[in-house]
Amino acid sequence: MKTVFVDRDGVINVNRDDHVKCWKEFVFLPCVVQSLAELTSFGFRIVVITNQAAINRGIVSRESVELIHTRMVAALRSGGAVVEEVLCCPHRPEEACECRKPQPGLLLQAAIRLGIDLTESYLIGDALTDIRAAQEVGSHPILVLTGRGLQQLRCGWPPDMPICPVCADLAAAVRHILVREGLAPPEGLPVAA
Repeated sequence: MKTVFVDRDGVINVNRDDHVKCWKEFVFLPCVVQSLAELTSFGFRIVVITNQAAINRGIVSRESVELIHTRMVAALRSGGAVVEEVLCCPHRPEEACECRKPQPGLLLQAAIRLGIDLTESYLIGDALTDIRAAQEVGSHPILVLTGRGLQQLRCGWPPDMPICPVCADLAAAVRHILVREGLAPPEGLPVAA
């Protein structure tokens, strides 16, 4: 089974400048549940990877973030989407850890723990840090324009970074994956009878 890594804030849920600190502040973006359920129905493994520096900044507790993730996974499961694991980096950027994206530590952890071939996996994110982490380990990155994606793209693509597919949102990214894997026809082409 191939794996799709999905960033959290700005891809699965609405990104908040003041951070998602409790379940009440967690709002799914449109079509997320259905899109992840579609990946599940085609046999993809789903792993959420997220930077949550608000933990080490003292804005939200690790326990609160874990509770948000537990409720997110349960809500997704009730809609038919199975998330195998949620991996979270609690560190601030200045802590220079190995797990905070753009470092690939969370991807490497998942590969070891879950037996994932990273070169056969995808990563959907809304930031160039997500894209860099994926490219570092040979995964196939997709930038979405929700969350910070559009703002990051407007700043220009870094010249030292290979270009990757850009999709409007998670639903479009899932469609891109299914087409690339030969599981859905390209848009505009009729489905064979």
